[in-house]
Amino acid sequence: MLEVTGDGGAVRVPDGVRATANLLLCVVAVFGIGWGGREIWQVLSARQQINAVCDGLVPAGRVLALSAAGGTVTHRVSYDPIDVDNLASGQQCELFSAEAAEKHGSDGERMFFVGTVGVLPNSREVIADGPFKDVVNYYDGRAYASQPLGGGIAGAVTDSGVVVQLQCPEGKEGTRPIKALWARAEFVDPKRSMMGSGQLNASDRSVLADTAVVTANNLAERLGCADRLPDAPDDVPALLEWPVPAARAEGTCAWYGKAGYAARGSRYPDQVVESRTDAKLWDERCALILSQGRAGALYHATPDEHKNLNQPDRPGKWFVSLHTYSGPDATKVMLTSTSVDERPEPAEPGKAGRSRKDAIWWASSVCDGRPQIHTMTLSVGYDRVATPRMAKVFKSYVDDVTRRRGCTDVTFPKASTFRSA
Repeated sequence: MLEVTGDGGAVRVPDGVRATANLLLCVVAVFGIGWGGREIWQVLSARQQINAVCDGLVPAGRVLALSAAGGTVTHRVSYDPIDVDNLASGQQCELFSAEAAEKHGSDGERMFFVGTVGVLPNSREVIADGPFKDVVNYYDGRAYASQPLGGGIAGAVTDSGVVVQLQCPEGKEGTRPIKALWARAEFVDPKRSMMGSGQLNASDRSVLADTAVVTANNLAERLGCADRLPDAPDDVPALLEWPVPAARAEGTCAWYGKAGYAARGSRYPDQVVESRTDAKLWDERCALILSQGRAGALYHATPDEHKNLNQPDRPGKWFVSLHTYSGPDATKVMLTSTSVDERPEPAEPGKAGRSRKDAIWWASSVCDGRPQIHTMTLSVGYDRVATPRMAKVFKSYVDDVTRRRGCTDVTFPKASTFRSA
């Protein structure tokens, strides 16, 4: 017999009742430990796997906050862990989860996250857009142009992730000096078709921004960099859906709308795909496209100028793609070649010109002491009817970028290069 004394006096609990109560408490405790212990073990195991394969650079807690990070988490066992002494070509870790597989409607685990790090200059070339590039989605005619991350960070938000850069002129990869480092955090959405479009939800965008920034700062510490990135912005806005009429351009294509090119005749693009301007971006883009109606009308109005070419049968098939590459990336820009047996041509800083084979031009400048390469690509077919007019368009673009960025030493292609093939 157990006697419990309280303010109300002694209370006697029969031994049989006490035994039953203790048994119930034990059963509850066992079940609690069983279920809670399993979840705790999964989290601890996931953290250990993320730290091991990502070499402690990627913040495991942030990755596990992604919407598809539940259940068992594994990594691609065929990959070696990230090696910070071999970053010239980039290093990555890939993570899989049971929840991603479940959301995809399959068993086992499915990839949901890729973390990638690297240094600049690197061993990879930067390939300018080619004449066959899909500027908008092939299936639905939409585009989600990448946007600056903001918050004083050199970073870009895409429809699948966030990539950031950090200047590090005093750092070293092994024994090799570097100029900068970069980190990318990418979400592999288990519900999105590889051919479809769409973008990430607000929570996943914020998690990926934090992940990319922390990863870059962790790598900076390893490589001996003095600077660190500030915290990622609290709210990472959704990407806007493009294209829009040229008159509504207000970002990287604003110069085109203000100049009224689209109203000058049917040979000029009437829509744009753009991003907000940000001088910290190492690849700033503006795409000018012809709507399907304008492209079709132009095709039928100029039959002699594009013999043996297919009619533009979807939005964005005829386009002008404009890029500005800055810093270390500007020393690696190559002009795409549509010939399989020809190596792409370099776009050299301090010079300007046109590809020997394709409708791709480049100009150069120097901004804040760093080289810049500006490129323009015309799609196949459209180049036959628009090339002579593109000299003014390209100059307007380069003038806008160099003015905004305070660039000097602008070198522009000769007028003779703007002739139809």
